[in-house]
Amino acid sequence: MGKLYERLAKDIRIKEWLKACMNCGVCVSVCPAAEFYKYSPKTIVNIVQSQDDEAIEALLKSETIWYCGECMSCMTRCPRKNAPGQIVMALRSLSIDMGYFAESEKGRQQLPLQRALCGNILNYGYCVYPRTFKYEDHPESGTIGKWIGENLEEVHKRLGSNLEQDGPGVLRKIPKESLDELKAIFDVTGATERMNTVEEVSRRKAEEMGLDMEEYCKRAFNYAGKGHTIE
Repeated sequence: MGKLYERLAKDIRIKEWLKACMNCGVCVSVCPAAEFYKYSPKTIVNIVQSQDDEAIEALLKSETIWYCGECMSCMTRCPRKNAPGQIVMALRSLSIDMGYFAESEKGRQQLPLQRALCGNILNYGYCVYPRTFKYEDHPESGTIGKWIGENLEEVHKRLGSNLEQDGPGVLRKIPKESLDELKAIFDVTGATERMNTVEEVSRRKAEEMGLDMEEYCKRAFNYAGKGHTIE
């Protein structure tokens, strides 16, 4: 048993959701990600069960653990009540803790994802916030998305939302004391430490790639390499 497996074995998701796998393949057949990506939840379970640190380290540095959509279809169908999706979450967590996530293209996307979602939560109290949703970052929103961004005040007034205003209503301004409570939750649960880890590891990787942090973040957000999907 290696040190990486020992760390994994302490994760409650491994304790609760990794039992003896009999390689029936039901999780693969029901998995939406396995239909499109080069991804097999059964293979991931087998690697973890092997307790082979070298194989586990390779998995933590790979693209593979970032393909899962966490739909948990695997959990509903497994005759042994394994949950490969939960195992993947434990692997992602360890990959970030070890700094291995920055070795894969999909892993590097943790930085822009963290800055967008966690930044919105801590600054505004919402996961997705109109002010930070820019057409330049999301051209897939089309000309309608562009127009909405350019006419945000009018759109939300017509919709009846209470954008950035005091009192009740959709998208209302969240009081500072509530934002402070959210920050405290992040601190106590380890989320702040996790975010700092992502920033620091990403900074080192950016230097290695000859990029500044903004260039690195934009590349991680926009770049999609080949070889991820089934041809």
